[in-house]
Amino acid sequence: MAMDKLFAAIVAAVGLAAPVTHAAQSAYPDRPIRLVIGSAPGSGPDIISRVMAERLYRAWGQRIVVDPRPGVAGAISAELVARAAPDGYTWMMLTSQLLVATSLYHDLKFNLAKDFSSISLIGTTPFVLVVNPQVPAKSVSELIELAKKTPLRYGSAGTGASEHLCGFLLTRLTGTEMLHVPYKGVPQALADTVAKEVHLTYAVVAAALPMIQPGRLRPLGVTSAKRSAMLPDVPSISETVPGYDMFGWYSLVAPTGTPQDVLAKASAEVMKLAKEPEFAEQLKGLGIELVGSSRSELDAFRRDQTKRISELVKASGVDLK
Repeated sequence: MAMDKLFAAIVAAVGLAAPVTHAAQSAYPDRPIRLVIGSAPGSGPDIISRVMAERLYRAWGQRIVVDPRPGVAGAISAELVARAAPDGYTWMMLTSQLLVATSLYHDLKFNLAKDFSSISLIGTTPFVLVVNPQVPAKSVSELIELAKKTPLRYGSAGTGASEHLCGFLLTRLTGTEMLHVPYKGVPQALADTVAKEVHLTYAVVAAALPMIQPGRLRPLGVTSAKRSAMLPDVPSISETVPGYDMFGWYSLVAPTGTPQDVLAKASAEVMKLAKEPEFAEQLKGLGIELVGSSRSELDAFRRDQTKRISELVKASGVDLK
C-alpha cells in the first residue's frame, strides 16, 4: 500500500511539472538575451544589432544585450557562443566575413555548419568599387581596359577579407591582374585611395558614401547582382562582367541544441520585424536590403554561401594556416 501511494505521488508530481515546463517555454524570453557580435563597437554589425535590439525590446519587453567580441574576423565570438548553454538566451550575429574566416583558418575550435542553428537572415549589403577621381576610368569596362595596360593597385580590409575577394573575383573573371594591398580596415583603404596610394578599393556602400558624395571617390560599380538603392545610378559590375556577384550579409544563429520552439519563436519575431516599414528604412540608411528569412531559408542560404565562398578562397590561393 505504501508503494502504491509513493507511485501515485510521483505520477502526480510529473503531471504537475509538465504544464509548468510548457508555460516556461511559452513565456520565452523571460530574461535578457545576449547577442554576441564579432565586430567592434560602432561597426556595421554593432549598429544593426542595436537597432534590432531596440525593436525586439518593444515586442518582447526583454532586453537584447549586444556583446561585441571582435577578433580573428569574428572567430572569437563564434567560439564563445558555440560553448554557451543552448537555452535560447545566447545569440550570435553570423556574417559573411565570419564565413570567409572559416575558409581561411584551419585551427578553429568550432564548426560553423554543425555548432549553430539558424534563426533568420536579416539582410544583405553590396560592396562598391571606388576609384580615385584621377584614375582615367569612368566605368568598369574602362577600368578593365586600363588594367590590361597599366599596373593597378587595389586596397581591401585585409588579406582574405570580403573586399579582397571582391577584387580577386573581378580579376579572375576578366583575365586581368591587379596588385592587392591589404589594410587593417576599410577606413584606411578608403583613405589611401583618396591619397592615391592605391588606385581603387572595395567597401560596403554605407562606408564609402561619405567620400563618394563630395566627389573624393568615384564609384564605378556595385558588387551585387542588382543595383543598390543607395546608389541607384551606379551600375552593378555584373552588367559589364556576367556572373560577377559578391555581397555581405547579416544573420542570427544560436548554439545547436537550442529548443526548436524557442528558435521558431525568435525566427517568427525577426520575420515579423522585417515587415515593419520603419525598421526597413532604418536598415536602408545603413545600406542594407532587408530579408527576414525563415530558418529553413537561412539553412539553404548558408549551405550555398559556404560552397561558393570556400571555392573562391581556394581559387584565390590565400592560406592563413
